[in-house]
Amino acid sequence: MSPTTRSDLPLNSGLKDTPAPPADLLTTRHISFKHILVALLLSALFFLLFCFIVLHGYIAWVLSNPNVAPLYSNPKLSKNLAYEDVLFPAADGSRLMQGWYIPSENSRKTIVFSHGYGANREEPWVPMYDLAHYANRLNYNVLMFDYGFAAQKSKEVATGGKKEAEQLLGAINLAKQRGAEKIIVWGFSMGAGTALQAALTSEDIDGMILDSTFLLEPDTMYHNIRQHIDLPRRPSLEIIGLLLPVLNGTSMRQIPYTEVKSKDYPFPTLFIHGTEDDKAPYPIAEKLAGNQTNEASEVWIVEGSHHEMIFREHPKEYLRKVSMFLSRTETAE
Repeated sequence: MSPTTRSDLPLNSGLKDTPAPPADLLTTRHISFKHILVALLLSALFFLLFCFIVLHGYIAWVLSNPNVAPLYSNPKLSKNLAYEDVLFPAADGSRLMQGWYIPSENSRKTIVFSHGYGANREEPWVPMYDLAHYANRLNYNVLMFDYGFAAQKSKEVATGGKKEAEQLLGAINLAKQRGAEKIIVWGFSMGAGTALQAALTSEDIDGMILDSTFLLEPDTMYHNIRQHIDLPRRPSLEIIGLLLPVLNGTSMRQIPYTEVKSKDYPFPTLFIHGTEDDKAPYPIAEKLAGNQTNEASEVWIVEGSHHEMIFREHPKEYLRKVSMFLSRTETAE
C-alpha cells in the first residue's frame, strides 16, 4: 500500500467558502454614503451662507454704530473764544441735543456747523475749531453741536440723515431763538448730506457751505464697502438694505437721496470737493451743483485733495473761497 502524498489531498481541503455580500447590502451602503456626502455639502453650503449674512450684518452694524472719540477741548481752551453750553430739542422732539454757542457781539448772523459721520462737534482733522474761530472773526455767531450718534450721553445709532436732519433743524431753531436773521449751515461729509436733507423742509436756511458731501445712497454705500472688502454689489446691497431697519430703524427708502440729487435749492450753496475723495466721489458734488440756479451758488473741485482735508491742504484758498461766498450771501435774495 503506497503512502498518501500531500498532492493527493483536495486543494480546498479545510477551507470554507466565503459567500459574496448580497447586492441589496451594497446598494444600501452606496446610498448611505451618498446621503452623508449630500448632508456634508449642504452643511458646508449653509455654513458659508450663514457667514455671508453675518458679514453683512456686521457691516450694517458698523454703519449704524460709528466709533466716536470723546470731546477733548472746548472753544475757550482751543481759541480763547467765549462760549455757552447749550441744550436744545431736535425739531421732532425725539431727543435733547448738546452743543456750544459762540456769540459775536451785536450779530444777527449765525453759522451752524454740521459735523460728519464718525466725528463729534470738534472734528479735529478738519480742524473745526479753526473754522469756528474764522467764522466768529467774520462777525458770525457760531453753533457747534453733536449729532445723536456722537452724543456723550444717550448715544443713538446713525441713520444716514433721517434722524440727523431733525436734529440739525433743532439747531437751526435755536439759532433763530437767539436772534439770527441769517443762518448758514456749514456741513462736512455726511453732515453736508444731512444739511441737504434738512433743507428740503426748512425755510430758515439762507445758505450752505458743503465740504466733501456724502449722501447715503446705494452707490456711495457700495463704493465705501468696496474700499474695505470686495463684495458683489448684488446681493450685498439688498442684504444690507434688509438689515439696516433692524439695526437702526431706518430703511434706505426713508432717506430722500433721489429728491436731494434733483433739487434746486432756493438759496446760495458752495460745494467744495476733492478729486481724490475716496469716500464720496467728486462727481456727486458736480451733479448737485449742476442743479442749482441761484446766481451765488458755486462749486470748487480741488485737484488732488482728499475727503474733508481740503482746508488742511489749501488753507488760504479755502478761506478766500468761503469769505467771498459769505459776502455774496449778504446780498443774495
